[in-house]
Amino acid sequence: MSQQEIKASVEKILENSHVGPMATVKNNKPHSRYMTFYHKDMKLYTPTSTDTDKTEEIEANPYTHILLGYEGEGFGDEYVEYQGKVSLNQSNDLKKQLWNEELNMYFDGPDDPSLVIMEIEPVQVRLMNKKGEPPKDLEF
Repeated sequence: MSQQEIKASVEKILENSHVGPMATVKNNKPHSRYMTFYHKDMKLYTPTSTDTDKTEEIEANPYTHILLGYEGEGFGDEYVEYQGKVSLNQSNDLKKQLWNEELNMYFDGPDDPSLVIMEIEPVQVRLMNKKGEPPKDLEF
């Protein structure tokens, strides 16, 4: 499988799968929670509050591991393992771009000062479990 084919498969999964577990490190141990992700190219974005464990954990260790795409159909389901480096982005333009009505239950709007966007730059992206094939690494 060529790099172009791997990238196309990864992009398709990112386009169709928006919710997945995001792991950080808390007290030197893994800490995972489900998050909703948006993407542009290979970069992921997820909104959160400045007053959460996630933001504290990212400030202490900016690396994360995210799984997207597994649909629970069984062995051979294709999914993405995404390792990334997180930065906390306060850009008002980005907040407005990613804002949707579902965020109303957590924030007072895109201008809410507690809203921050976790911007995740890929470090390693792997395409996993395509019908028993070995993992395929996307090169950067």
